[in-house]
Amino acid sequence: MSNSNFAVVALESTIVSHGMPYPQNLSTAREVEAVVRRNGAVPATIALLDGLIHVGEETCLSYIILSNPSCQKGLDGRQLARVAEAGEKASKTSRRDIASVLARRAIGSTTGTYSPTASYNA
Repeated sequence: MSNSNFAVVALESTIVSHGMPYPQNLSTAREVEAVVRRNGAVPATIALLDGLIHVGEETCLSYIILSNPSCQKGLDGRQLARVAEAGEKASKTSRRDIASVLARRAIGSTTGTYSPTASYNA
C-alpha cells in the first residue's frame, strides 16, 4: 500500500469489537469503510488474526517476517466479521500487546496507538 499514490485511512478495529454490540458493529464498520471509499481513499481496517497482522483488504504482515507466505491478503469481510462477533473476547491490542496477541494467535482489535504504525508498515 505504501508505494501507491492514493490516500490510505488507517481504521482501528477496537471500535468494531468493543464499541458496540454485534451485528451493529459489523454493519457500522462496513459503512465506515464505504464512506472512506466514496471519498476517494482506501480504508485499512487493522486487526490481528491467526498470528498475523491484517491491514486493509490487500495486506497482511508477520511481525517478524514482513513477506510471510502464509499471509495471502488483508482483512476480508469474513475476517472482519470474526472480529465483530468476538466482541469483548477480542484482545484490545495496543503497541505493547502485539507480540503476546500474535504468539497466542488470538483475535486482536487494534487501538488508535497501533493502527497508524501498522498501516505505515504495510
